[in-house]
Amino acid sequence: MRILIMGGTWFLGRAVAEEALRRGWEVSTFNRGRSGPDVPGVQAVHGDRTDPEDLSALASYGPWDAVVDTSSSALPPRDVLAGARALRAVAERYVYVSTVNAYRGWPSDPLTEASELLDGPPDADAEYGRLPEGWDGPDWYYGRQKAGAERAVLEVFGEKRSVLLRPGVILGPGEYVGRLPWWLHRAERGGRILAPGDPAKSIQPVDVRDVAVFALDQGAASVGGAYNVVAPVGRETMGSFLEACLEVTGRRGKLSWVPDAFLLEADVEQWTELPLWRTHVGVWNIDSQRARAAGLVCRPLAETVEATWRWLRDGGVPVTHSRAGEHGLDAGREQRLLAAFDGRTVSGIEG
Repeated sequence: MRILIMGGTWFLGRAVAEEALRRGWEVSTFNRGRSGPDVPGVQAVHGDRTDPEDLSALASYGPWDAVVDTSSSALPPRDVLAGARALRAVAERYVYVSTVNAYRGWPSDPLTEASELLDGPPDADAEYGRLPEGWDGPDWYYGRQKAGAERAVLEVFGEKRSVLLRPGVILGPGEYVGRLPWWLHRAERGGRILAPGDPAKSIQPVDVRDVAVFALDQGAASVGGAYNVVAPVGRETMGSFLEACLEVTGRRGKLSWVPDAFLLEADVEQWTELPLWRTHVGVWNIDSQRARAAGLVCRPLAETVEATWRWLRDGGVPVTHSRAGEHGLDAGREQRLLAAFDGRTVSGIEG
């Protein structure tokens, strides 16, 4: 196989490049050369994918059996469309990494690949889908952009040559968002740890290395299609996840479980202040049977936790990203919340 990775220097793109090289494939990467070093062994092509001249120059390095697009999370559909058009004649297949946000029902409803997608035309610009001032409904902007980008790939490559991957939360070594690293550092600090909601609640993060393997397998396959790339419903829980964080960091802390209702009343920000905690019915109810039938294998979450901790302990530093600052509960606020919950429990209001 000869593949092109759009991106290829950090987190998922880097994992895809490393796995492809491990398989003995020829790997080209295309990026601006700003976010991280190129993986040794790849043919690194530097350029801006929003620049038509750079895209034209990139096409001259082809042909490729497949393109794996890991770097368009911040691009509007029209830029994905332009890139796909530039590569149509020099690539056999296009594997586009999208997101479950593209579904109209996420995170409120259980999802399958047959669930309705959000609107979003393939030529939409970055303004499409922005919500009006004071909007109090679902934040569909990002999902509309990604649904439009999926349509851009399909418009150019067609259904048989297009693979659309819809992960939920991706964790593992190199994570730049900071969800798992925050919980690991919190567990390392020890003491009494606010654990959110129900320890038996199912969660579905997927390891970045497993996404990379699946993306390459689909790049080498002979069929197209869309896949929800998440761990099986019910296999992992919030409780087992936090216990794994305690285990690898030396068990310095003790989990104190606080119900959803109390946290909501206290205006704790879901998804960010306590990473991975969210009360919506569909957030961790995403069917992945189709992907698993096509070969997706998700390693136990405890292995992802251990590998990420080892990466951090070995000096691993994620690329700088604005989203990293969004995650985590302030230590003082955590203790105030625990004290307030204790007071309610003692008075009989909770528990």
